[in-house]
Amino acid sequence: MMDISYCSDKYQYTMGKSFYDLGMSNKRAVFNLFFRQAPDKNNWAVVSGISESIEMIKNLGNKDEAFFEKFLPGENYKEFRKFIANVKFTGNVYAMKEGEIAFPTQPIITIEAPLIEAQILETPLLCIMNHQMAVATKASRVTRSTTKPVSEFGSRRAHGPWAATYGAKAACIGGCANTSNILTSVLFDNLSTGTMAHSYVTAFGSTIQGELEAFKAYIQTHKNEPLILLVDTYDTLKCGVKNAIRAYQECGIDNDYQYGFGIRLDSGDLAYLSRKCRDMLDKAGYTNCKIFATNALDEYLITDVERQDAKIDAYGVGDAIATSKHNPCFGNVFKLVQIEDTPVIKRSEDKIKLINPGFQVTYRIIQNGKFKADITCLRGDATCKKIESCAELPIQSEFDETQSKVFPAGSYGWKVLQEQVIKDGEILYKDSPIPLKREYYLSNLASLNETEKRLINPHYYKVDISDELYDLKMGLINNIIKEIKEFNEK
Repeated sequence: MMDISYCSDKYQYTMGKSFYDLGMSNKRAVFNLFFRQAPDKNNWAVVSGISESIEMIKNLGNKDEAFFEKFLPGENYKEFRKFIANVKFTGNVYAMKEGEIAFPTQPIITIEAPLIEAQILETPLLCIMNHQMAVATKASRVTRSTTKPVSEFGSRRAHGPWAATYGAKAACIGGCANTSNILTSVLFDNLSTGTMAHSYVTAFGSTIQGELEAFKAYIQTHKNEPLILLVDTYDTLKCGVKNAIRAYQECGIDNDYQYGFGIRLDSGDLAYLSRKCRDMLDKAGYTNCKIFATNALDEYLITDVERQDAKIDAYGVGDAIATSKHNPCFGNVFKLVQIEDTPVIKRSEDKIKLINPGFQVTYRIIQNGKFKADITCLRGDATCKKIESCAELPIQSEFDETQSKVFPAGSYGWKVLQEQVIKDGEILYKDSPIPLKREYYLSNLASLNETEKRLINPHYYKVDISDELYDLKMGLINNIIKEIKEFNEK
């Protein structure tokens, strides 16, 4: 298997050599992993990938010098190769939980470590987190488009086996009831689901009688299991549903079948077909027979189908989730925010690329069980102390002075979003099964206002930074502007 600890870019190591040669290797650095914008013009995303990130960090330092010589050859790199081959992670990691709801600029992962150790984590961390957060966030959108269960089954269209397996994990954290991927179910103790493809039906011959025999054979070989028959191989209404009803009748499956049974629609006008199928099934006495729908679905199609009074009990969604089809590239970045005790900032031509400097922590303000605002602070600053003592708390949008609110003293609770998962190289993190991570996500989702969960034009949740962080940020920017001016006046 590929060692993802070294799924990296060469420049992480060429920079590292410079740090090593200049005696900067052990300078204490703080890096933040965060995103600037959420997909689909929303303003939040679902966190997934923390457990794999920790595993990747743990495995750092398991290669010998010969490995590094393949991409850092020559005498010039000899001493650095010896050094880097023995690098193990010795720093601290703070991270949000999987299933957390995160907003732009908030640190999802913070690395505090010797400079080289932190720097070489950038690419593998972003590789893991960008993939899983893209899928988890898309799964959240799809599952929010309906109150019915959604299954993930996009493995065949995922970007490789690793993406299929861990994407399915992320999809389940983001709200999917289960996945078709068996490796995900084995690795993460999660339910997998699946019944038949069209090839199963045609294996009994391309005849209507063959379809009936296929259905009966499946039922007989899968008693005491959930049963779902695929009814659109030839004609859904003229033979598929009729054969399904007949097969259930002849095999003794009735409304009392305790394991659950149904049919699957995979083509055509799903709203129309589901209504017609429902009528046919009910008239045959199969009121408990469920209708499962697939066919290139996403959150927009599901919303439209449900507006048309579809009689669908559950959905299966493939490539829209597995590839995060509308927004396949998630925008997490990894930026240095402090070196030793000195906060640093990146300022560029694009305002959106301006970062928050310093060693940060995010507080979530809670009232009556609902999330009201997030405030990112410098660790231990005056705003941190104010929040932790539940003192009066005024907040104001960094970019819009008209957006402000005051939380009276004692009127709110709070939680810290980043918890320490690695301390001095030792792992503190305790992993949990996917169903618990999904439950955590769903509890977070329930704590948002309904308007903040809209798929289109959601109400924007209040996100702020502390006065101390704002002052630090503006001070650094103003110093840079002053230096640029003086530099150009020379």
